[in-house]
Amino acid sequence: MSEITLLDGSIGQELVRRSGDRATPLWSTRVMIDRPALVEEVHRGYFDAGATVATTNTYAVHRSRLERVGLQDQVLSLIDVALTRAEAARAAHGGGRIAGALGPLLATYRPDLQPDPDEAQEKFGELIGAMEARVDLFLIETVSSLLEAEGILRATARSAKPTWLAMTVDDDDGTRLRSGEPLADIAPLLDRFQPEAVLLNCSRPEAMTTGMEILAGFGRPFGGYANGFTRISEGFLKDAPTVDALEQRVDLGPGAYADHVMGWVDLGASIVGGCCEVGPAHIAELARRLRAAGHNIV
Repeated sequence: MSEITLLDGSIGQELVRRSGDRATPLWSTRVMIDRPALVEEVHRGYFDAGATVATTNTYAVHRSRLERVGLQDQVLSLIDVALTRAEAARAAHGGGRIAGALGPLLATYRPDLQPDPDEAQEKFGELIGAMEARVDLFLIETVSSLLEAEGILRATARSAKPTWLAMTVDDDDGTRLRSGEPLADIAPLLDRFQPEAVLLNCSRPEAMTTGMEILAGFGRPFGGYANGFTRISEGFLKDAPTVDALEQRVDLGPGAYADHVMGWVDLGASIVGGCCEVGPAHIAELARRLRAAGHNIV
């Protein structure tokens, strides 16, 4: 059968859940500051479940987010903590890859807050420079518009490490980005910057199934990792939101989630995993299903 890369699941949400702390606008960065050992614990849990890639807890480590609480000068030290904990988990497991997570500069699901591509290139360049020597690839996450994609792809194009681009689609129409732009319109940027793989993430799995059919036409490795939210609430689209503004679905347990993902694999997806509210139990079930279907997890 096929060789499938199995990503981990939620990092940020899993850290917040395990910490038991009150949600803050700093999200999982706050947990990493207060309880860094939890980051390694989460990575080890996903490796034990069958994942072959550890995604660093750097999604929200941006000066623009940290300056709200006066921590903007700690960007590089926080990146070091995230990398060190991912490396320790990999060493304990005995293998695996580390993906350097690059999240939106300003806010998630907010295509209205599109940074200028020149500015984005500069700011992401700093993060890439801090991570490049210690990661196996860069995972651009939750891109909601074409302009947002261009800015970050400009930065990763200067790196020798592979880049995987993950975009988030409208929860009711998987053929469109959250900006309303057609997903298919990403094609010129893929041709220009040549990311190694193109993915969908942090959207409802039902919408992502529709989007997978578009990704399959781009002629490069593709796949995705969905979230388990009921919807993206208006409260979460305000400035400095907290994750308690989002509600977890009750109908997306490990088996149901694996059903969606195996459908993507049937369409040709070769990189799969989970996003927010998708935990180690989901990844373990997905690993079991992939092996049972005769796929080789790499």
